[in-house]
Amino acid sequence: MNGSRKSSRKPNAPPQGVVCSSSPDIGAETRASRSKPIYIPVAAKFMLAFTIAIAWTGLSIWLSMRWLDDLAAIAGRATAIITISFIAYLPGFMNAFLVSTLLLDRKPALRAGLDFPGVTVLVAAYNEAAGIADTLTSLARQDYGGPYEVIVLNDGSRDETADIVRKTLGELILPPNASFRLMDFTHNRGKSAVLNDGLASARHDLIITVDGDSWVRSDGLTNIVHRLLSDPADTHAIAGAVMVRNSRANLLTKAQEWDYFHGIAAVKRMQGMYHGTLVAQGAFSLYRRETLEAVGGWPECVGEDIVVSWAILERGYRIGYAADALAFTSAPEKFRQFALQRKRWSRGLMEAFKLHWRLMFRARMSTLFIWWNVFFLPLDLIYTFVFIPGLVLAVFGIYWIAGPLTLAVLPLAALWNFVIFRIQKDVFERRNMKVRRNIGGFLFYSLAYSLLMQPVCVWGYIVEILGLRKAWDTK
Repeated sequence: MNGSRKSSRKPNAPPQGVVCSSSPDIGAETRASRSKPIYIPVAAKFMLAFTIAIAWTGLSIWLSMRWLDDLAAIAGRATAIITISFIAYLPGFMNAFLVSTLLLDRKPALRAGLDFPGVTVLVAAYNEAAGIADTLTSLARQDYGGPYEVIVLNDGSRDETADIVRKTLGELILPPNASFRLMDFTHNRGKSAVLNDGLASARHDLIITVDGDSWVRSDGLTNIVHRLLSDPADTHAIAGAVMVRNSRANLLTKAQEWDYFHGIAAVKRMQGMYHGTLVAQGAFSLYRRETLEAVGGWPECVGEDIVVSWAILERGYRIGYAADALAFTSAPEKFRQFALQRKRWSRGLMEAFKLHWRLMFRARMSTLFIWWNVFFLPLDLIYTFVFIPGLVLAVFGIYWIAGPLTLAVLPLAALWNFVIFRIQKDVFERRNMKVRRNIGGFLFYSLAYSLLMQPVCVWGYIVEILGLRKAWDTK
């Protein structure tokens, strides 16, 4: 079903987490990249960041000797070493490597004078009545310079999603280079199935996925395609930058705003620098069609985006990251929704390992991040079943696990947050956007967010190991 050009919807509101100007500077990223004259080869940056991380870990070990001896006297030396390694040493290494990488990061300059190829945008929708109209409105207002089509894939929604899509497409004013249509499936078959149907009917060779509750900034398609065309030739996918749209809803969404803005975006930027972003997330990512077809499309699993990303990496291709290609998604507002989402992400990680374990033994810089993910399971287990009880004991003056000496070897959280904030703030400012003050959300994110997230991740690992039923619906 094609959208007509007879009338316009009321403009959709900008995401709550930012204040947007009406005149984004599309060339800012290019000028910013060209204004930094010092270039260090990527392999040299990797070794430098790795050396700094090892040095920080060594310092942590030296500082922790007394803590290690005290805990060993209670639990035994082996238990003490394992516990402190996953509470302090390994997270310290990860954060030191991350901060070092971000300080060294210099993106390749965006190429000028490009002809933008045709793009197909796949919007998988299941019970998205609340947000699908805004998603389509944002896609109708793209400044993309080439032809693009939007295919809405209604996966047997039980609500008004299909009717709202038809109504919206009848009201939208589309640019002359855009076409919209609806593929309305009667029965719910899962996200991967409808995405593969959309891929089969796509008219163009570049495929972008957008979630049905997302708001894509007007230069989003331009920037994500521009990054693909400017990155090395072996780049076959690009992850966009996904932020939280509904951050003012409650304390949980306020904390998630910082998780997306700080944690997820920073990790993707780091991975992209070393040619191996591990997840081109379904909420907003770009793929080459031939590559998707070569790996068999999206697999039938709960973590279809991470599994297809690892399939691309296993073929030796590169996945990049476009920090300035912004989409804003609706984060879960209730703890049950949040828990189901993070459980699904954890199960998706384990699915990826089952199918693409060979990535652990590839001689690539990104292999470090595969092993990084290997340690997520013991990290989350130790955090859930050792560190959290240790915090409870510390309240009663028992400092076996958490105490004054713990602070001496835990990562420099203040430096980590400052570096990431400055980098992300710069990304927003180049788009004429401002970061919203969200102090309460930041405090919750810094002090208590992990207390919610890590146990949920452990839940996801357990249900995947047990082979329990999988489902896409988390609403």
